[in-house]
Amino acid sequence: MRITNAVKLAAVAVGLTATIASAGCATADPGPAPAKPTIVLVHGAFAESSSWNGVIDKLNKQGLSSIAAGNPLRSVQGDADSVRSVVASINGPVILVGHSYGGQVISQIQDPKVKGLVYVAAFAPEEGETIGELSGKFPGSTLGDTLDKVVLPDGSTDLYIQPAKYQRQFAADVPNSQAAIDALTQRPLNDRALNGKSGAPNWKSLPSWFIFPDADFNIPVAAHRFMAERAGARATVEVPGASHALTISEPDAVAKVIVDAVQAVG
Repeated sequence: MRITNAVKLAAVAVGLTATIASAGCATADPGPAPAKPTIVLVHGAFAESSSWNGVIDKLNKQGLSSIAAGNPLRSVQGDADSVRSVVASINGPVILVGHSYGGQVISQIQDPKVKGLVYVAAFAPEEGETIGELSGKFPGSTLGDTLDKVVLPDGSTDLYIQPAKYQRQFAADVPNSQAAIDALTQRPLNDRALNGKSGAPNWKSLPSWFIFPDADFNIPVAAHRFMAERAGARATVEVPGASHALTISEPDAVAKVIVDAVQAVG
């Protein structure tokens, strides 16, 4: 009986030792992997959310989540409030990406979830500036000569690019068939948005990336360079020969800059 008990006690001791040793060698649970940022894409004037389709496809293939937010194009603060609501609905970090006037909109969103900004042929105004002022700061924009106006019941005015002039003005490097459709589905910019003054911009405290064409007839390339330098951009990419419709004509280049931003803040 004593032998049997001794054997049992020895076995228990060995088991405890093995358990303790095993626990001591175990790798600590690292917990859940950090969430990748969700990319919120904000279109500008004379376009709409589907202008991001090619970019979204490229981001999907990189395993990145994105949302093309509808931009009302009615007023700077109202449009920023709309996009801010989208950001508020997202769990985890966010990268904001704006095209054209969408750049002014994303610049207004102060939210700790936002970790970086990407400007795609976009405005990045200083406090008190309007996009009208910025586009006229340097020579080269021909947009004004292409616009049609529709007066609304509230006394404001919607601005459209004349369909016959749309491709040359906005989308010179987009296939004819696509440009013709885009000309007829463009979303108008209200004059209150055109003349709306920016609030304090978030690009002063957040990292930013800029990509823009050197054949932009809406925003002069000199204005793009000026805004990127002023914002202290982490990277500035110029796309030779591209039009203002960079999200449609150069989705690979745009997606690459966004991926670079995600990797930098992640």
